[in-house]
Amino acid sequence: MGRVKKSTRKFEAKHLTRTLDDRKAKKKTKQAYILREKKKAKRVSERAGEEGSEEEEDEAKIKAKQIKKDGPQLFEDMSVEQFFAGGFEVPEAAPSKDKKRKRDEKESKKETAEVEENAEDSADEFDEHKNDLSKLAENDPEFYKYLKENDPELLDFTMAERDDLSSIDELSEGEEEEETDKKSKKGKKEKDSNDVSMEDVKKWKTALVENKSLRSLREVVLAFRAAAHVNDVEVDAKQGGFKYTITNPNVYHELLVIALKHIPEVLQHHLPIKESASGKVRVATDSKKYRTLTPLLKSHSQSLMHLLPLLTDAASQKLLLNSVLELVPYFLNFRKFLKTFLKTIVEIWGTNSTDEAARITAFLVIRRTAVIGDEGIKETSLKALYAGLVKASRQTTAHTIQGINLMKNSAAEIVGLPGFDKVGYQAGFGYIRQLAVHLRQSITNNSKESYKTVYNWQYVHSLDFWSRVLAMHCDGLKEAQAGKESPLRPLIYPLVQVTLGAIRLIPTASYFPLRFFLIRSLLRLSLSTGVYIPIAPLIFEVLASAELKKKPKPATLKPIDFSITIRAAKSYLSTRVYIDGVAEQIVELFSEFYVLYSKSVAFPELAIPTIVMIKRFMKKNKNTKFNTQLHLLVQKLEANSKFIQEKRANLDFAPGRKAEVERFLKDMDWESTPLGAYVVSQRKVREEKRRMLEEALKEEERKRKENKAEDSDDVVMSSDGEEEDEDDDEDLDLGDESEDDD
Repeated sequence: MGRVKKSTRKFEAKHLTRTLDDRKAKKKTKQAYILREKKKAKRVSERAGEEGSEEEEDEAKIKAKQIKKDGPQLFEDMSVEQFFAGGFEVPEAAPSKDKKRKRDEKESKKETAEVEENAEDSADEFDEHKNDLSKLAENDPEFYKYLKENDPELLDFTMAERDDLSSIDELSEGEEEEETDKKSKKGKKEKDSNDVSMEDVKKWKTALVENKSLRSLREVVLAFRAAAHVNDVEVDAKQGGFKYTITNPNVYHELLVIALKHIPEVLQHHLPIKESASGKVRVATDSKKYRTLTPLLKSHSQSLMHLLPLLTDAASQKLLLNSVLELVPYFLNFRKFLKTFLKTIVEIWGTNSTDEAARITAFLVIRRTAVIGDEGIKETSLKALYAGLVKASRQTTAHTIQGINLMKNSAAEIVGLPGFDKVGYQAGFGYIRQLAVHLRQSITNNSKESYKTVYNWQYVHSLDFWSRVLAMHCDGLKEAQAGKESPLRPLIYPLVQVTLGAIRLIPTASYFPLRFFLIRSLLRLSLSTGVYIPIAPLIFEVLASAELKKKPKPATLKPIDFSITIRAAKSYLSTRVYIDGVAEQIVELFSEFYVLYSKSVAFPELAIPTIVMIKRFMKKNKNTKFNTQLHLLVQKLEANSKFIQEKRANLDFAPGRKAEVERFLKDMDWESTPLGAYVVSQRKVREEKRRMLEEALKEEERKRKENKAEDSDDVVMSSDGEEEDEDDDEDLDLGDESEDDD
């Protein structure tokens, strides 16, 4: 038996007892009248005797016809003695309005156990009354026929009562109508669940599209709930299963499309979303229709959350997320659900195996939730994004780095959106402080493994993420357009200090890749914010290390991809492959740092220390290839210094006049400077190498999959059933940071 409906329980608590009392009084009144008529007829027959009076018989027949035609006349042609002869029960006076209200309040406060007991008693009364009515058909068929024609509800008392108890509120345009259970009058057995057919789906679709029917909306929500749990082995016994079942795959697909596409449209029609000029979104939550639709919204939201992780098809995921995107304003009041649902969507956004379009749509859902939500929802959204980013960045390889960068850029956009001033600053301050605490613990802790809390991909990506946030929202051009500084600008200094501390924590050759990775973060931050960061000394430390003074050993290892590596394996140390890679990084970072100030009036003084250091190093270094690269860099630095000296030769202001210093070469493009032209050409070369490397990785991945498929076929067809060992990791995995990821 299914669960008792809420409307039924409400009727039992408030109206059942009174309704039964009224019906019982009515039944007694009619039975008393029937009894009086029988006694009167008996007295007439006794007076007449065996022969009887023909006149009285004619009078009785006329009386019966009159009753059949006009109904029973209680007081016509009846003396007082005759009226009281069969006994008379005075009906209770109708209660006053105050007493009725108090009685309703008292009944509404009864416990559930008492309601169930009353319901059982009422069921017994129904059976008793039904038996009385069936006997009436035998004892007085003429009066039974009259009741059947003029008061059928009395004869069909059980059916009427059942309809009253099972009535529910129909979701209609501002009115409540009764929705009865569709049971056959001829005794057809009611099924526990209905199998949805294609005709049902088409009928619902027509009603939703053409009439915006809320009754069909309810049926679609119930069917969609069953579809979302179609693969569940165990069904919730407390809820009595689901109203519908889906067995046809075509019906399942069509139902999903209709539910995801048309439910938001119907809700928008009946509960329109109002958006103000400032971007605030409002739904009329105080309306009667919203209260009526709330159960459907909750049921549909739970179905969406259950179904989302189960979908593997990219198109289906995107369709569901697009539907959720339109429903976000309706979910804002379900805060507990929204918090859990955000985590589910973040899982889609942070999964590298997910289609890129689905990941972007998932981010749009989170972004819309954060934009239209209040401060608490904004904070929840930002925390969920950051937690998803940290989790996804644990394993960084050539195949996942693009997805991680997508996550960092998209999450960084949210932090500086309008309305995030307070939330963004508080979140940034808290997370940067947390990174600083981890760094301090690693410095003060004497254990050998303490550095691993800092030297891992999650920590490094966190620093890089916040550098992207500040670079994106503390940009000088954006601040000039806004007319004020970004509220996030005070976070630049602590972030730079934490990054510098992390770079110098373990200054060994194995972690040169980590140093280069974080230096790029600082370069990005300095470029966008205009803040000077002393990056050259960090590169000087690498140039002066013992690793570059050793004679390189020959090796056949693959070159290191420094964009996906933070620790070089021991087998790479002191090899020519590693030394050449480090040399390229040094030249690149030096040029990228100094090109930031290629138009600065102080460039000659800024470049002198680097020129001197490089020339001294070249005299002692025996690596011809490295010396050639450094020599070209020195030439470009000297050429740019000479260019700036020529431009400032005719200046008539002193360095103290800051406004005029900032206007120096302001209208010139940095690519036009000697160092700028060199950097542009080098970037093109590196971009071409990057493109070729990505193509090689894709080809390697394709061949690996083909080899695995062929090997699996060989194993199946092998006669001895033994599988040969397969070396999937033929080359050293340069992105393996298993020791650092713990």
